[in-house]
Amino acid sequence: MTILEIILGVLLIIASIVMIIVIILQEGNQQGVGVVSGGADTFFSKNKARSYDAFLARATKWFAIGFVVIVLALNVFAYFNAKTVETAEEDSTSVSETADEESEVDDATEAAEGETAAAAAETSAAAE
Repeated sequence: MTILEIILGVLLIIASIVMIIVIILQEGNQQGVGVVSGGADTFFSKNKARSYDAFLARATKWFAIGFVVIVLALNVFAYFNAKTVETAEEDSTSVSETADEESEVDDATEAAEGETAAAAAETSAAAE
């Protein structure tokens, strides 16, 4: 995991918690049923509630947009990170296969050299 993925993960958790809190703080559509904030039926409290509700609605929209953007960014990083890992594994596999092939060639060369040396020894022994 890269540092950027960790930072985005933390931001995702924070955005989701804040979005939950903002949604819980919003007042329902029914009159006078404010769950958390309560509400009196005075003129000032109604106007205050409308501006407060408008603020919460805007905050919900912005945090939801941020949440979606962060999730998309994390998925893009995960996708490209998986591609990089697959490519690296393919490269390491091809390198190890190449090394195996080279060692087989070296073994065959050593065997051929050994046979040539043995044949030369036999030829020199027969000549004496």
